[in-house]
Amino acid sequence: MAIINPKITPIYQSSVFKFQDLDELDQYFADTSSRYLYSRNGNPNSDELADLVNQLEGGAGAVATSSGMAAICAAILAYCQAGDHVLCAADIYGGSAALLNTELSRLGIAVTYVPFEQLYDLEPLRRPTTRLLLAETISNPLLRVADLRRLAGHCHDLGLKLVVDNTFASPVLTKPLQLGADISLHSVTKYIAGHSDVTAGVTVAADPEVAARLKQIGVFYGFTLSPMESWLAVRGLKTLRLRMREHSHNALAVATMLAAHPAVRAVYYPGLPTHAQHALAAEQGGGLFGGMLSFKLADDRQAVSELMRRSARFPFAPSLAGVDSSLSYPLGTSHRALTPEQQQALGITIGLVRLSVGIEPAEELLADLRQALDA
Repeated sequence: MAIINPKITPIYQSSVFKFQDLDELDQYFADTSSRYLYSRNGNPNSDELADLVNQLEGGAGAVATSSGMAAICAAILAYCQAGDHVLCAADIYGGSAALLNTELSRLGIAVTYVPFEQLYDLEPLRRPTTRLLLAETISNPLLRVADLRRLAGHCHDLGLKLVVDNTFASPVLTKPLQLGADISLHSVTKYIAGHSDVTAGVTVAADPEVAARLKQIGVFYGFTLSPMESWLAVRGLKTLRLRMREHSHNALAVATMLAAHPAVRAVYYPGLPTHAQHALAAEQGGGLFGGMLSFKLADDRQAVSELMRRSARFPFAPSLAGVDSSLSYPLGTSHRALTPEQQQALGITIGLVRLSVGIEPAEELLADLRQALDA
């Protein structure tokens, strides 16, 4: 029989793996890394994805999950139990807030939201039961940039863990673990997979014991990612570095154009010199600023809808980070579950539009937005 030595890992589309005898079964339970038993416990494809992202982030171990939400849940459960308290940046994905408010609160985990301006002064909010701070490298949807090295030092001084959602930045721009974070997580659905055809997540730990706990949580809660989704995500990951360069290049061109357009009230993009954390973003991102930006029109629902109807290159889609550009509306999608008071406090108003800038020719994107805004 010819030796099979594929360059690309095949898809192990199997829910279960065979054993020859009881000795092999005992060998597995003596060392579960020696082979595979059942795909909820581990699969070569999901392990490959976790290992590759772990290498990119410089972690001690990682687990691939069935979604970004599963990655966030696993990260919090790695440190928290009933009766514990979590601090969470107020500027965060609405789904993360909904998870904390709706589900983890039912498990007895309390949460306090921290305004961006108070992230480096957590002492007044800390309780004896506070375990961690959850924050984003680049916040959704207003693109505020956290100083992760400073934040990690502050958290550790208070005996807290720092969990960072690194989705908007990707490991190409920022590696939170190398800046002192304890866990870095991603919605793989977004930049890591990159083609809007995968739903997945990954959680990476700086401590091997925490990495083992994440693996255990994934198995017991059934957060496991399927072989096919894992394989697709690994394929997407191979072009991540190239894609992030092009996303960043195009987003800066779009942000610059929007900032000069009379219909636009404000632009939120770390690559603009006018951004409050521009210098920090440049340092933390190695000169790249990512493909996400937001901008404000007048608070006129009809005007926002007209922009959506007129734009051909930015279809209205409630997700982000694909190779194709898209447009989203935080007030009605990602942050819909927040109260009107929370939305107002965060600046999420009727006129706020979020763009995920893809890798198409920049001149085509600019022309499309100009004609839509000129109307």
